[in-house]
Amino acid sequence: MIPLDQKKILNYKSGLYVVSTPIGNLMDITLNAIEIIKSSELILCEDTRVSKKLLDKYNIKNKRLLAYHKFNEKRSLSKVMQILENKKIVSLISDAGTPCISDPGSVLINECIEREINIFSIPGPSSVISAVSISGFSEKFVFYGFFPEKNRDIKKDLEILSKLNFTIVFFISAKKFKKYSKYLEKYFLDRKLLICKELTKMHEQHFRLKVSEIRDFNTELRGEITLVLSHKIKIESGDKLAESDKQLVRKLMKKLSIKDIVREIKKNKNISKKKIYNYFLQIKNEK
Repeated sequence: MIPLDQKKILNYKSGLYVVSTPIGNLMDITLNAIEIIKSSELILCEDTRVSKKLLDKYNIKNKRLLAYHKFNEKRSLSKVMQILENKKIVSLISDAGTPCISDPGSVLINECIEREINIFSIPGPSSVISAVSISGFSEKFVFYGFFPEKNRDIKKDLEILSKLNFTIVFFISAKKFKKYSKYLEKYFLDRKLLICKELTKMHEQHFRLKVSEIRDFNTELRGEITLVLSHKIKIESGDKLAESDKQLVRKLMKKLSIKDIVREIKKNKNISKKKIYNYFLQIKNEK
């Protein structure tokens, strides 16, 4: 609860409040966010069932919830604007994290800007910042969000991103992880990878690997994951494949898997598995 000597300053202005909510652990919410939600005439949320759990946790009763998502964003606009123009407080929250970041909300924000209605940001948990903070990668980062649906759009964007020597953060649906892993191999083979699952929850997990090892990653993932790519990692020199070994890889890849090729070449030579594997991917991506 807010201390009594602070309650007198909680005189919030009317307008739209973009309120960050927990990304997993329901205790990760600010006191300011709780008070704003309590003061709201209307609470816009992705899924009223999810948001009600948060409100119940903090004993926020008798508040009007309105489902607000990409399928009804424009349709709900006039109803919301009417409340805002009557000098009321409206909160925009998402199921987890900060609204308008890979979530609906831009239509409402721009309408408020057009009508000169107050807009306020109430900060809080962020899976992007949380993941980057534990990555060990460069603090200079680019947030991309979810991959587009069309393959040509994915290739176009990743071609641009691959030229940046920054940490890059993606949101990925676990069921599409295998589909997108081939693009990571093609454009980011010289990088490391951090996969974050269930951030801030009891069963939070982190997986650290090199992009060149992604094909051997067989852990089952569920839900949405936060994926962090490192800045470019300098490839170690030396221990290069001989030209004869390269020719053998090209020949064998027509009929054998990468594991069988590695086994075949290493029978009589002490060559790094990583070098063989990387060359295999290099040739494959050139096609």
